[in-house]
Amino acid sequence: MKYKRILLKLSGEALMGERQYGIDPKILAEYANEIKQIHDKGVEIAIVIGGGNIFRGVAGASNGMDRVQGDYMGMLATVINGMALQGALEDKGMLTRLQTALKIEAIAEPYIKRRAVRHLEKGRIVIFGAGTGNPYFTTDTAAVLRGVEVHADVILKGTRVDGVYTADPEKDKSAVKFDYISFEDVLKKGLNVMDTTAFTLSQENKLPIVVFDMNKKGNLLKICEGENVGTVVNI
Repeated sequence: MKYKRILLKLSGEALMGERQYGIDPKILAEYANEIKQIHDKGVEIAIVIGGGNIFRGVAGASNGMDRVQGDYMGMLATVINGMALQGALEDKGMLTRLQTALKIEAIAEPYIKRRAVRHLEKGRIVIFGAGTGNPYFTTDTAAVLRGVEVHADVILKGTRVDGVYTADPEKDKSAVKFDYISFEDVLKKGLNVMDTTAFTLSQENKLPIVVFDMNKKGNLLKICEGENVGTVVNI
């Protein structure tokens, strides 16, 4: 396998499937199957999942809610998604641990870097919930931060599109996809890969990012086997 240890970033919105909000059990099961394929090959897997299918702090703030309060609500939404994904993975026979940046001892371990690394070494899938534990930071930033901390080889960002394009392919049919692009070129061209804080953290720590379509079956396994899927962002 090309990558020994990965940090998989999933969007909360993807869990909605065809629904307007919440979690679609069918999507959860599909994701669990995709993750099992690479887990069975010996890849060490850490996961960060967003909470946009339940609540977004930015959206709450735009409607007059206190931003800090809204962001903490968003962190709790990621914990709910983490628990749902944990259940789906365990249904497929995988061992998991949910660690959270906020202390919620009844349902999850507190995030401890050394403990997380030990779980990964033992073949357990570690799900990181509650973002960084701080308001004003996105789950993209949490994903890169945790990826750097646990020495992941790569950030795999699963999205609805199959890579990074010159423009939004859902709006501009003439948009061209990049197979490979440098961090520097992403910034020069003003492309949207991750939020600025997450992207800069990844660049400074030389941690590559692969943006790919998580909803296409087999993509996750192909990436881990070294096939050219999605867009690789690297130095």
